[in-house]
Amino acid sequence: MDDPELEAIRQRRMQELMARQGAGNPPNAGQQKDQEDAKREADERRQLMLSQILSSQARERLARIALVKPDKARGVEDLVLRAAQMGQITEKVSEERLISLLEQINTQTAKQTKVTIQRRRSVLEDDD
Repeated sequence: MDDPELEAIRQRRMQELMARQGAGNPPNAGQQKDQEDAKREADERRQLMLSQILSSQARERLARIALVKPDKARGVEDLVLRAAQMGQITEKVSEERLISLLEQINTQTAKQTKVTIQRRRSVLEDDD
């Protein structure tokens, strides 16, 4: 049963599987470092643009919001950056304007909760 041809096929198949697993591995350290650097650089550019758009009080408030609700702060930052890129913001955003933006976002994303009470009938109760 020890066929040399069959053994050669098995060896090739094992090598193919090993090569595929090697290709599916995460990127090497150099690529990972490049990705981290690119992400850090993009974040720095984002913070620089926000510092140019927001007043110091508005940045402080946004930082405090980010501590509690990072996703909401990120949404506000995105909204402010988009508005600035479209030319809707011509001057620095004050803390009052930031508060009004937050209130608008809160009204848009307010979740409606509905409570339904279903009473169970007792087996012993008769309606007739």
